[in-house]
Amino acid sequence: MASHETIPIQNSSSFLSTSTIVALCVFFALLCACIVIGHLLEENRWANESITALLLGLCAGAIVLLIEKGQDSRLLAFSEDLFFLYLLPPIIFNAGFQVKKKQFFKNFTTILLFGILGTVISFCLISLGAFLLFKRIGLTTLTLQQFLAIGAILSATDSVCTLQVLSQDETPFLYSIVFGEGVVNDATSIVLYNAVQSLNFNNIDATITLKLLGNFLYLFFTSTALGVVVSLLSAFVIKTLYFGRHSTDREVALMMLMAYLSYLLAELLNLSGILTVFFCGIVMSHYTWHNVTESSRITTKHAFATMSFIAETFIFVYVGMDAFDIEKWKGSNASAATSVTISATFFALVLIGRAAFVFPLANFINCIQKRDSNKIEFKQQFIMWWAGLMRGAVTIALSYNQFSNTKKISSSDSALMITCTIIVVLFSTIVCGSVTKPLIEAVLLRNRKTNVSDATDIPSLEEDLRQLFFENGDSSGQGNNQIAPRASSLRLLIAHPTITVHYLWRKFDDKFMRPVFGGRGFVPFVPGSPTGADDETSAAV
Repeated sequence: MASHETIPIQNSSSFLSTSTIVALCVFFALLCACIVIGHLLEENRWANESITALLLGLCAGAIVLLIEKGQDSRLLAFSEDLFFLYLLPPIIFNAGFQVKKKQFFKNFTTILLFGILGTVISFCLISLGAFLLFKRIGLTTLTLQQFLAIGAILSATDSVCTLQVLSQDETPFLYSIVFGEGVVNDATSIVLYNAVQSLNFNNIDATITLKLLGNFLYLFFTSTALGVVVSLLSAFVIKTLYFGRHSTDREVALMMLMAYLSYLLAELLNLSGILTVFFCGIVMSHYTWHNVTESSRITTKHAFATMSFIAETFIFVYVGMDAFDIEKWKGSNASAATSVTISATFFALVLIGRAAFVFPLANFINCIQKRDSNKIEFKQQFIMWWAGLMRGAVTIALSYNQFSNTKKISSSDSALMITCTIIVVLFSTIVCGSVTKPLIEAVLLRNRKTNVSDATDIPSLEEDLRQLFFENGDSSGQGNNQIAPRASSLRLLIAHPTITVHYLWRKFDDKFMRPVFGGRGFVPFVPGSPTGADDETSAAV
């Protein structure tokens, strides 16, 4: 792991490092500048806050490099610990906490197909392409594990730029797919990366693929289960003890701490913290959030969003400044042509790996969908492909983790892999990100009607579900001799799997889960304080 290296400045106090204070002052000033510039460029077609933060980081890194006369541009070295322990958790948790769950789970099958199967396909193609091409370029010291790690590293997408342009209200289907696939993709990439690191490649046999698959499935499901358990525990404790009758600060603090605890427990158990904290956020928003008082609901909603925004902006500034770490570029000992060739190879593999699953999986989904309104148009497929081309901080963090301080390959090749990864991240974020907004405006029809595919919007399907699952035939009463024809449970499940499962889950949730863990409709008792429970129904599934 990289340590926090700072610019040496004299006259530091006995208990505070002046260099650390200077570094933090610079970063906080850049964050303020990002907020102001982002506000001013809100209507600009070619810029957004992510690109603004990255460019400001690059400018600050260049200025520090000039001040230090080409010696060192790092106020803070890029640390995987800082990224994975402090910056990533609030971003992922808020993503789960703020997601529109009804839309997310309605498209859950599609999201899992793209986020898991698609990432695995991209991982395999990028690893194979790197293995076949890098030998010809001259990189002969990379091992099989290194090639698989490259596949996992470059499979991690960063769709922030696209999500800043898409609207949940105007394009709900596309937004939920891009958003959900982005989160699941990051989690899957990290799970694949950890699975690759845990395997022993000294004794390669036919079972190594099964071991990799087994490790992946174990990490995926156990991480998800841990997040659900911790969030249910928080809901039960807050509902049972009524923290709000004494102090709303306690219930807000407990939500924050238990959310972060779920991430730390996952990392402690060598699981996927991203999956854990994401599903913890989803379940907390469904149960725990409704168990707290009205003031705590407002506080938590804005506090989580603010922490996520600051962490996200800090990451882009951080990456931009670290790109001017002159020591990495000197350590690679590679010519400009070699760096450009490897970086171009990386990005070409990303393009091919992304296209290899987006278009085939989308057309497969179209083949099994009977209703035209549920099919993914080619324009939407193109935006989904484009949204996954950008790479971000997860890619850089995994690259540092894999190639810094490694003893299996030469130090020059390690530095070359890191610098080429940085080039891909900078190019994809700045170039691809800058044309995302005009591209989406040109490709998508903004005033199109929202697709209708929910069970409550299909009267015949809703009636079939009610007749099928009502107990003791409560729907009778319209005539003893006339029984309305209805679909079988198997046919309903095959024709509308997501809708049918959602309908069953809603009945199970109302009957068993909410009486124990609270949720929508639960009114916390706080003397003299309105709860506003009737106004807070928008976050329910």
